[in-house]
Amino acid sequence: MPKSPEAVGLSTERLSRIDDHLRTRYLETGRLKGALTLVARRGQIAHFRALGLADAERGTPMREDTIFRIYSMSKPITSAAFMMLVEEGLVALDDPVSKYIPDWANLGVYAGGFMETFRTTPPVRPMLIVDLLRHTSGLTYGFQQRTNVDAAYRKLGLGEVETKGTLDTMVAALAGVPLEFSPGTAWNYSVSTDILGYLIGRISGKPFQTFLHERLLQPLEMHDTDFFVPADKADRLAACYGLGPKGVALQDDPTTSSYLQPPTFYSGGGGLVSTAADYLKFCRMTLGGGSAGGVQLLSPKTVQLMGANHLGGQDLSTMSKSMFSEAAYAGLGFGLGFSTTIDPAATLIPASAGDLSWGGAASTFFWIDPHEDLIAILMTQLLPSSAYPIRRELRTLVYSAFTESAG
Repeated sequence: MPKSPEAVGLSTERLSRIDDHLRTRYLETGRLKGALTLVARRGQIAHFRALGLADAERGTPMREDTIFRIYSMSKPITSAAFMMLVEEGLVALDDPVSKYIPDWANLGVYAGGFMETFRTTPPVRPMLIVDLLRHTSGLTYGFQQRTNVDAAYRKLGLGEVETKGTLDTMVAALAGVPLEFSPGTAWNYSVSTDILGYLIGRISGKPFQTFLHERLLQPLEMHDTDFFVPADKADRLAACYGLGPKGVALQDDPTTSSYLQPPTFYSGGGGLVSTAADYLKFCRMTLGGGSAGGVQLLSPKTVQLMGANHLGGQDLSTMSKSMFSEAAYAGLGFGLGFSTTIDPAATLIPASAGDLSWGGAASTFFWIDPHEDLIAILMTQLLPSSAYPIRRELRTLVYSAFTESAG
């Protein structure tokens, strides 16, 4: 940590507003049990605070090394791992997905009916690998609760927080469910990143979880990031809470959590646990053009491609069909694994063009601002992530602490 945040162009006094805001608005009111915030700029950690409780039932304080369910913050990590295979020439972004999943060759687009009586029409074009990375595949999540296709996902248990079965059984089941729309014509938050995990296994010849550990997590020394929490770290797993009609209540007890055992379904879209310090290493790799700590995982040009808007010049407000995702829509495009700001003014919060961000279902969040050499991370555990505008508030608080800007 620098001698003071002023050394990296931030105000100590204004950064302290983050703690004050979280205490008065969220912790003291019981909206959140605990939270951890990390702000890094110019290669230095300027702010790292653990507030409140990681487990209110047992009075366990939040710590800097508390382990969190990061849910969809798994998606950028899986996407980066997949791009390693692209760099090696083992797969191309414009390959049809059916090249690797032949049973999907005849997937149709929903035209009517219910599960087992679906009517479909042929897609305008096949689903491509790039569609999985940018969520234009026509796949969905059951929790969208928007269409009969969503209902089929719920009936089959596809893409749930604790999905049963394996990646193989998910892919087989999806062969019998229509697409929501013709690939490339719309954006819909979906199980696409889980399919990327499946493809990593098929293309690399290694189980997805093994590839992820060997090629990304271990090189970056992300030792607390995994698909489960081993026994020797179990005391560091935070409790997860849910906001319901009667207020905030325990949703997943850390002493009995399913995260204490290895899963059968290794979800690249939402299955990882991590710490703020670990996720900072991934963010630094991304900010560093694919390199961090002397380890180069991706080419700078690949990271640049991942951060570009792949929605044909449009933003999510015009392309999205989702009832729910981890991003506000206006001014945001979508790259290969995370959202990217394309019109800062349209977001109505401080932002830089080209900054990258995403969040998780339990209200975790991160963003990377290459223009300002900034990384910010929020860790907490409250479902759903749409419960409070804490992410927007954190952005405002962080940028208001700037004493120097790149312009």
